[in-house]
Formats: sequence, structure tokens, C-alpha cells
Amino acid sequence: MRYLLGTAAALAVAGPACAQDFEIRPLAEVRLRHEHVDQDGMARDADAVTARVRTGVEIGSGHWSATVQGQGNLALVDRYDDGLHGPADRPQVSDPQSIGLYVAQLQYRAKGAVLTAGRQKIVLDDERFVGNAPIRDNAQTYDAVRAQLSPVRGLKLDLSYAWSVRTIWGIDGRGARQQAIGGDNLFANLSYATPLGTLAGFAYLVDQDEAAVQGYRLSSQTYGARLSGSHVFSPAAKLDYVASYARQWDYRRNPNAYHADYWLADATLDVRGWKLNAGYEVLGASDGTPFTSFQTPLGSNFKFQGWTDKFLTTPANGIRDLYFGGGYGLKQVGPLSGVSLQAVWHRLDSDRLSQHYGNEIDLLATAKVRKTLVSLRYAHYDAREFATDTDKYWIQLDWTY
Repeated sequence: MRYLLGTAAALAVAGPACAQDFEIRPLAEVRLRHEHVDQDGMARDADAVTARVRTGVEIGSGHWSATVQGQGNLALVDRYDDGLHGPADRPQVSDPQSIGLYVAQLQYRAKGAVLTAGRQKIVLDDERFVGNAPIRDNAQTYDAVRAQLSPVRGLKLDLSYAWSVRTIWGIDGRGARQQAIGGDNLFANLSYATPLGTLAGFAYLVDQDEAAVQGYRLSSQTYGARLSGSHVFSPAAKLDYVASYARQWDYRRNPNAYHADYWLADATLDVRGWKLNAGYEVLGASDGTPFTSFQTPLGSNFKFQGWTDKFLTTPANGIRDLYFGGGYGLKQVGPLSGVSLQAVWHRLDSDRLSQHYGNEIDLLATAKVRKTLVSLRYAHYDAREFATDTDKYWIQLDWTY
């Protein structure tokens, strides 16, 4: 990291922007959260009250900018298994105490091009395959170089090479839950705006080059396509839709030889603030051997298959997720702005052997009070043939400077 920061500083000094004025922007974020988990089979419930603080600075001049941001997470109430330290008789909440460097990047912006080097956030499409895991207090970042190019109108090319994934496990990460996972990761996403929506082709080569991380079994190569668009019926009614397909194979040192398919179809109807959503997502299985189903180790997986975290790693027999949801939003309610209410129901089945894993319902209410976002979240998983019954609730405050 000293080498990385030294290189960034040298480039900033050598750059042509040095003759111009510098703009300095302080960065500050605070999150306070209570997460409660009641899980069948565990002797006691989990209660995690955590305070996450990020602070740093962005310095810009002309086309150039440099950003450094630190991150610390403190457990104010630690009656939970943080995934590293126990206790084993309470459910897991994956927010261990930690302090470290969150972002340290140098960026160049010009018309049609954004080039970024250093520790950075990388978020692609809906974060299904590559994301930042923002729900976790120690969010995921990448030591990488990235080029975002728009050579002609409507065409975008996003290329990244990441040599280290900085995980959610923080400074004490070890074993299968490393602080950082090295490897030669390549992310390529080419998209074009068509009359039907944005059509994208992608290739994600994930190299989890750490023997302790499932014996290299999460290394994969994924190739696919995605169409996302919308149709406006009237000023008060709109339909958003997404369709995606991908195929995944083993990659690099992965000892498994497999291939698995991915499918997604999703539609949301928005009428005067009311939203109705339906979708079907499949992460396919190969032959039932562990880690030969479609895996997404770099995705923001909390967003998918329900919030009780039963399917962060795809089961050996794959998963089929049929879901329906709805919501309502208001711009202003008294002192509250951006008020939103949401509900989603999932039916979760296997891709092979016709197993009904279980059902889940997720509820979310959010509103903003000035610069503070207030979130109330609840999830209930009703187990049938996978995992155990679980209830979770969250009370969360996010403040951003």
C-alpha cells in the first residue's frame, strides 16, 4: 500500500493538472445500526449494535483527482458471532470490528474516458456479479486499475484488472474469510443503448487465488448478456424490465470441472408512486458436487434471494428464485423526504432434484431526515428443505456529509 500511495502521489505531482488550482472536498459518513437475529437451532439470539465511520478527502485539479478514505467499525453491543471470533452459540452477523484503508485511488476524467488506479469501489450493473457489498459495515473494495470508455454516443466499455479483493472481514480476516484475496481478476462489460434498452455483453474472470478460500473452488469464468430498459405508457405509468443470461465455467486453479447457467427475468410496473415487481432468477447446478453450481463470490449477494443470508453461497443443487414485490413512495411527508415502503416474497427451490428450500418475506421502510437516511428492515425465512427458520430485523441510520 505504501508503494500504491507513493505511485499515486508521484503521478499527481507529475500530472499536467499541477499548474491549476486544487479543490479539496472532505468526505465523511457515519452509520449506526442494530441488527437482531433469531435463528432456530441456536441457543441464543444475536444482537449487533455497530457504529461505522468513514472519513477522508478528495483533492481535485483539472482532469485529475486523488481520494483517500479510511474506514472503522466498532461493536457497541457485541452479542453476536462476527464470523471470525464467535461466540458459536449465537447467529452470525458479518460485521467484525475493524479499521483500515477503504479507498486510495488516483483518477483521470476527460470526455469519453475515466481512468482509475488504486483501491476503489467497482460496481457493475445490478451488482449480481461484481459489487461493493454495501450492506456490510466493512464494504468490499478492489485494488485495481479500471478504464471506463465512451468512444461514441451510446457505447460504453468498462474494463478492470483487480489483483486483490479487500473483503468484508476486515483486518482480522483469516482462513476461508481472508482480509484480502489475491488473484488475476478481469472484468469486462460492453454496453450499447438501443431503442429497446441498454444491451450489454460481459466477461468476468474471477481468480480466488488463496488455497484457504474453499481450495480455489470459487475461481470461475462467466460470459453473458443483459438487456435493461423501460417503456413509458404515460407521464404516470412506466414499465422497467431486465433480462439476462450467462454461463459459467471453472477457471485457473479451480480443481472442479463444471459449467452452470444463469437466467434472470424481472419487470417492475410503476404507476403514480405504486410499484409492482415480479421476477425469476436461476443460478444453475452442474452435477450436485459442492461449488459446481453458479457462484457469485464478488457480488453484493445480500440483495438477492432474501435478506436472511441463507444463499450467499449457491447450494450444490443450484437455486431458483421466484419473487413478487410491491411498494409505494412519497416525495415528502412532513419533515420526511423520500419516503418508501417495500415488500418482497420469495419462493426458493433447487435447480436439480426438485427441492423446495423455503420461502422468505422481506419488508423495508426508508425515509430521509435532512442528511440522515433512516431504514427499518425485517426478514423472515420459513425453512422447508434447506437451513433453518430465521427472523432478522434492522434499525439503521446513515449520515453523509
